[in-house]
Amino acid sequence: MDVDAENECHPLKPTPFRPYCIVAATVLFGLASLRSPAHAQEPEHDGEIEGVVRDAATGEPLAGAFVAVVGTGTSAVTHGDGTFHLTGIATGRYSLRVERLGYRSRTTDVVVGDESAVVAIELATSPIALQGMVVTATLSERGAAEALRPVSVMAGDELQRRLEGTVAATLASMPGLAVTSMGPAVSQPVIRGLSGDRVLLLEDGSQVGDASNSGADHTTGLDPASARRIEVVRGPGALLYGGNALGGVINVIRDEIPSAVPHHVTGSATLQSQTVTGSAGGSATTVFAVAEQVPLRVEVAARTGGDLKTPVGTLLNTGGDLWSGGAGSAYVGEWGHLGASFRGYRNDYGIPGGFVGGHVDGVRIEMQRTASKLRAVVDRPTSFFENVRFDATYTWYEHREIEPPDILGTLYTRQTASGEVLGRHAQWGPFSAGAVGARLSWDDFGYGGSLYTPDTQRGKVSVYFLEEVDLGSTQIEWGLRYDWTGTDPLEQDRTSDIGDIRNRGFHAISGSLGVLYRASSGLTLGASAVRASRAPDINELYSEGPHLAAYSFEVGNPSLDGEIGRGLDVFLRFESDRLRGEVTGFYNDIKHYVYGEDTGRLSRVLLPIYQFRGNDAVFSGFEATLDVDAGRGLAIEAVASSVRGSLKDGGQPLPLVPPFKGHWALKYERPLWFIRGEAEMAARQDRIGEFETETDGYTVLGFSAGARLTLGGRLNVITAGLDNITDKVYRNHLSRVKEIMPEAGRGLSVTYRVVF
Repeated sequence: MDVDAENECHPLKPTPFRPYCIVAATVLFGLASLRSPAHAQEPEHDGEIEGVVRDAATGEPLAGAFVAVVGTGTSAVTHGDGTFHLTGIATGRYSLRVERLGYRSRTTDVVVGDESAVVAIELATSPIALQGMVVTATLSERGAAEALRPVSVMAGDELQRRLEGTVAATLASMPGLAVTSMGPAVSQPVIRGLSGDRVLLLEDGSQVGDASNSGADHTTGLDPASARRIEVVRGPGALLYGGNALGGVINVIRDEIPSAVPHHVTGSATLQSQTVTGSAGGSATTVFAVAEQVPLRVEVAARTGGDLKTPVGTLLNTGGDLWSGGAGSAYVGEWGHLGASFRGYRNDYGIPGGFVGGHVDGVRIEMQRTASKLRAVVDRPTSFFENVRFDATYTWYEHREIEPPDILGTLYTRQTASGEVLGRHAQWGPFSAGAVGARLSWDDFGYGGSLYTPDTQRGKVSVYFLEEVDLGSTQIEWGLRYDWTGTDPLEQDRTSDIGDIRNRGFHAISGSLGVLYRASSGLTLGASAVRASRAPDINELYSEGPHLAAYSFEVGNPSLDGEIGRGLDVFLRFESDRLRGEVTGFYNDIKHYVYGEDTGRLSRVLLPIYQFRGNDAVFSGFEATLDVDAGRGLAIEAVASSVRGSLKDGGQPLPLVPPFKGHWALKYERPLWFIRGEAEMAARQDRIGEFETETDGYTVLGFSAGARLTLGGRLNVITAGLDNITDKVYRNHLSRVKEIMPEAGRGLSVTYRVVF
């Protein structure tokens, strides 16, 4: 059985650099030479798959193809002669997934027995990238067309072409997504008009643990440069991760803890530059075996950039420097694997001045984050469970806002520790698959400088289950989740100016029901109904004081109720060799929706006062995507999305809701090269909240081209793009700096990546 899906290359993606990063990239690239030719001469063994990947039309071998055994974590990258070798696979039947830039992905069945399975796989060229396998918010790895919720995947060519300094900016062209920003180094994702901790950011399935939802000037403590792929689940109902994700889930997948031992050294190295910010960056990632059952993954990345250039001038104090690195290893046995990873991240960037109450020269922000994870996966521990996974994580985060000349204005710290157990089962009675799990987490929030927010501890306990019923062409999924959240401010004050600062506890029950119907013609119909709950964030409950980097005076509300969202999604998909399309309509009714309302008043230090309050609200809209193979290498892409956010009482528009937006592209694709022209568009936004300003619509043109070359037996990919070709003056409605400067002007970006 063959299934077409999105073209993607496994090797981890681009990043930025400093001179030492180039050296590190060279060293990691050189590890590829450790591969001994003797490996190719080894006799066949049980538990192995060997094969070759070729061009279906010419028979030429394809280097740099990503080959994976679905659901096992075992993968390899083909060499210059198109060969690959997968080891450590138990006897049985598997699905083998093969993906290569410029080709239509393919999934085929393979049987592993007493001797090595030997396969020859031919890939057909395709100018459109059909979406591949997804793991986020699903019970098992599966094709995107089989997901019970709207899911988008960015990987391969598209990820390399759209890579920016932040996760939100990288994903901005996806359906249903928008970006709030304060310059190129600061952006946060918005899904269907919802932001903050209503959008759950994950790193290999674990929560990031930063302060990005505590201020518009706080970027996400997550570097997209080394991502193998990024998956986005739009809408509520991701019960495996948390009931508070009313907007959706973004999962940056790196596979930091390897779950299989590679037969050869694999990895990638990337260099990137951009003229509109004068930025340069680089990254390198490699995975290799240090012992027969012990793989090691090592990654380094860095980026430096200057102030943003716009068509009307330079947005000063928006440059920054970022450093990131990590390592992960595991012991892999027949019973499963036990591993750990460690990651360090530092980001120093500027926030521009020129706002009411802000510093003329802006503010500098210094962010640091370290994260460690321990994971154990036990395969078939009992006759009931297919596998049981144990995760333990610890994250330390610090955020310092430095006012001129060198004064600590605001300090945020956060420590997060969590433990989770998740068991997955296969066929059980009427259920074809299912999962049950529990999670315990603890957060310690600290505040300093000019903030009066009390230091606070927060505990969370969650239990959940999710079950599927497979009725052939119809698939049903349902689940329940219970969350308890307790907040404990260390300094309680019943007579505070913002209200009664006290301990709060929130009980929440979330549930979902989804149905998917697959017709033989490639048509898929789906619908899901969800009840999801979110406890107010610490900032929404207890904040009090000036937040100079965001140029606001934020006032919390200790008496806020938890949000209760009731959502409905209905979607229609169609997928064939030459066409992929999806249309989704959604309706999300949120009781006690919490938002910061601009009061129209100024504080004693002349900052606008934002008061958090809760009101019932409704968000509704649609998303649509279309990819067409027009023949002879020509492809057409189109994306559109719209959301309307209003208070239920009186229908008053909510602030910071994105306008109707979309893009279209015309692409000519060959296996060795491609060219692409596109237009990004947004309509005028005149449905605005109180004290918010309207934003004109715009159309911005872009052009990109790329080449894929096999040199030295390795895949080399170079991509060049010219953005905002006409140097158009336009403004993002969700930008906090749109009153003083427009978005980026004309700029050239170049990315080079080698896959080994």
